[in-house]
Amino acid sequence: MLSSLITSQTRIKLLLKFFLNPDTRGYLRQLSAEFGESTNGIRLELNKLAEARLLSVSSEGRNKVYNANVSHPLFTEIRNIVLKSTGIDKVVNNIINKVGDLELAFIRGDYARGKDSGLIDLTLVGKNLNSREIERVRAKTEKLIERKINILQLEPEEYKKLENTFAKEPLFILYKRDNSQ
Repeated sequence: MLSSLITSQTRIKLLLKFFLNPDTRGYLRQLSAEFGESTNGIRLELNKLAEARLLSVSSEGRNKVYNANVSHPLFTEIRNIVLKSTGIDKVVNNIINKVGDLELAFIRGDYARGKDSGLIDLTLVGKNLNSREIERVRAKTEKLIERKINILQLEPEEYKKLENTFAKEPLFILYKRDNSQ
């Protein structure tokens, strides 16, 4: 979908990388290795996005580090386009809102790293989650977004035991219950 709007495949990869999960950061050589493209091509697109202030740039040692500029007036709109193009918006609407007593939902793996690999690793934490409904909605959503969804269901006690393990990898929080109510 994005390729019909944006002709640069490198720019599309960068938008996915930084706008799928706004906490994602990257530098030139790392992005070049990840995308399998020349540093020059990546540099040109990074400069264009930074010039438009869609990306923020900071220095860490000798590296320029890039991340999404969440203060940009178009940040939310661009992020929504990216989420819709990958189907993440459908995951939220179709799965998270219909599973039961949900406390936390997050994406891990490639999508949390800003990479559209076609496999969405979704973790659902809650009590008495409706497994049958989750499976039904997962299958329906997979057809709708044309991507596979791998779902890990955890009880809150199980999640507590694994929390440190999850903290070691990038996570993209989709839902977190506000317990202050």
